Amino acid sequence: MSVTYLDWNASAPLHPAAEAVIAEWFAEKRYGNASSRHRFGEAIRAAIEAARHRVAETLGVMPNQVVFTSGGSEANNAFLKGVAWARPEPGLIAVSAVEHPCVREPAKQLQRLGWCVATIPVDAEGRIDEKGWQSILAQRPALVSVMLANNESGVIQPVAELAQEARAAGAIVHCDAVQAWGKLPVDFAALGVDALTLSGHKIGAPIGVGVLVFDRRIEWAPLIAGGGQESGWRSGTENGLAIAALGAVAPVVVSAQRVWAAHARALQQQLETGLLARGATIFSAGAERLPNTTFFAFPGEVGESWVIELDREGFAVASGSACSSAHPGASHTLRAMGVAEAIARAAVRVSTGPTTQAEDIARLLAAIDRIQERHRQAVAAVAW
Repeated sequence: MSVTYLDWNASAPLHPAAEAVIAEWFAEKRYGNASSRHRFGEAIRAAIEAARHRVAETLGVMPNQVVFTSGGSEANNAFLKGVAWARPEPGLIAVSAVEHPCVREPAKQLQRLGWCVATIPVDAEGRIDEKGWQSILAQRPALVSVMLANNESGVIQPVAELAQEARAAGAIVHCDAVQAWGKLPVDFAALGVDALTLSGHKIGAPIGVGVLVFDRRIEWAPLIAGGGQESGWRSGTENGLAIAALGAVAPVVVSAQRVWAAHARALQQQLETGLLARGATIFSAGAERLPNTTFFAFPGEVGESWVIELDREGFAVASGSACSSAHPGASHTLRAMGVAEAIARAAVRVSTGPTTQAEDIARLLAAIDRIQERHRQAVAAVAW
């Protein structure tokens, strides 16, 4: 049985542009260390620098502002901890209540170094709460981290406005844009932040490559010390193949973003109309969201059970963040929004991609009908 992939927020399938780079490197048997001065190393170095220029161009930054990492988690940890280590004394770090664990957990770790942590509250739709935000700004945070788009709900935060206010209050502003890249226009200058985190596998590059973009005027200490690769900002032998593949994918995905978003929005409307007709609750429906993301629940059900049943029906979906699967339970995002535990545990996330078609959504809704009918029959049998 073929499986329809509807978990693009967890990881995108390998993009054809990335496949072409990988095939070329394998065919030509490319190898070597980018720090070596012979022709093998120089070829890897050239590929990395070409990718750096391509990625920088998609974000409107200079190539020397781009640092390649192993992924979004490392990039988030590197900047948040790096800024803290570079400061002469601890301060206040403020992170939104719906941040990814790789932002929340480093913030908690900084508490051991004397930092104070403030959680920026969100409203019932998952948007930054204005009153809570202003209260935190009054405390003059040294460092602020707010994601651009939530990986579970798809809610888009007004990062440009928040960054302007935070910087006026004296804060360094970091933004996790991992889930937004390729789905929204992402321009570093327009966002007005000091640092931006991205991840390759969310747009179809191989797993194992991420990007940290930063304002060169910001002082921060490297998380990984060693041989001084990435201009000293991230030591360790670079993953040349993955970086080269990312360099090939990024311009293609970014250039197609607007057309894809319109297609994704139509699929989202089709799906959510069908879900509402079947009694589902759609989270954050009143907020601006990513066009490919629908987070929903059927009250009284269990989200993990639905993921398993839909997988048996031939659909790969999620019950929330893939990075939280080791610690299952109600979605952290939904709890921050004040959603009751019972319905939060019923949450299911569908995230579409460029290859998803209207017929895929129609078949998904038909599968939901079959599952609901089985549930009704099971309840009736117990009652009888």
